[in-house]
Amino acid sequence: MIFSKLIRSLVVGAVLLTASAASFAQLAINIRIGPPVLPVYVQPVIPGDGYIWTPGYWAYGPEGYYWIPGTWVMAPTPGYLWTPAYWGWENGFYAFHGGYWGPHIGFYGGINYGFGYFGSGFEGGYWNGGHFFYNTAYGNFGGVHLTNVYVHNVTVVNNYNHVSFNGGTGGVQARPSPSEVAAMHETHVQPTAMQQQHFNAAAQDRGQLASVNGGHPQMAAARTPQEFTNHVNSIPQTQRVASGAPGARVNAAAQLNGGARPGPAPVSRPAVQPQTQPRPQEEARPQEQARPQPQSQPRPQEQPRPQAQPQQHAAPPPHAAPPPREAPKEEHPK
Repeated sequence: MIFSKLIRSLVVGAVLLTASAASFAQLAINIRIGPPVLPVYVQPVIPGDGYIWTPGYWAYGPEGYYWIPGTWVMAPTPGYLWTPAYWGWENGFYAFHGGYWGPHIGFYGGINYGFGYFGSGFEGGYWNGGHFFYNTAYGNFGGVHLTNVYVHNVTVVNNYNHVSFNGGTGGVQARPSPSEVAAMHETHVQPTAMQQQHFNAAAQDRGQLASVNGGHPQMAAARTPQEFTNHVNSIPQTQRVASGAPGARVNAAAQLNGGARPGPAPVSRPAVQPQTQPRPQEEARPQEQARPQPQSQPRPQEQPRPQAQPQQHAAPPPHAAPPPREAPKEEHPK
């Protein structure tokens, strides 16, 4: 209950971050309470050769923090690696930084997501000659046949356990290295269509809300985005986030670029106001013009009546000869 009340009291502000000209724009938000700690979970077995692991993380929506499961996905193009999303304490708020694909791993807050993402870079594998080589020391490969594998253990120095944000009190005190800064300015690619589907599904599942699961998501990881989407589609509507929640649909769209999304509210309000102001004026005029037209349409069908009643005959003719008979219409109201 206390956690739920705290979530409801969050102050949300939308901030548009513009990356370099060679990268895509990201949408981020600022809130006053940091995300929960990272949940502990087992990595699903890799679906097949060519898949790359993308760690789960806490996103933010209309009803508070919710967990996007970690999953295996195919890179958009050979040679590209995934830089995870992360939260950072900045200027008195927790700001969200979206994940992206690129030729090198950028800065992701020093967060230890596990499975090769230990705070800097990626130890789960590397690209060589258009093929991905897997480090079997940091992945669940089960009995799946992989063409290129190797074993390389590294010493992980991270005393922050499962902290999910950078900076501030209790956060990971890490700063981007020169190589990470360079990677942040490289050409970036948005999440794939399968990832977008994955994000949308997580935003609809109430079981992923921290206020509902207490920081322990019902589904912390999924083998593939499609597997998780199928799971969400199978749950009852009562266990889903209300589709009519303020900004729910826009929030899901924002997450596609790695951003959490409370920005819809200010966008929707101005859109409603201009519509309500002109509509009464525009609708009043067509209604007055439409009323005489339906009355005149049945009458012109009877040819003898319009001859006896010249006033009614002026209304129907505009359909046959608009130019000469529109003038008498304006004279009658005068």
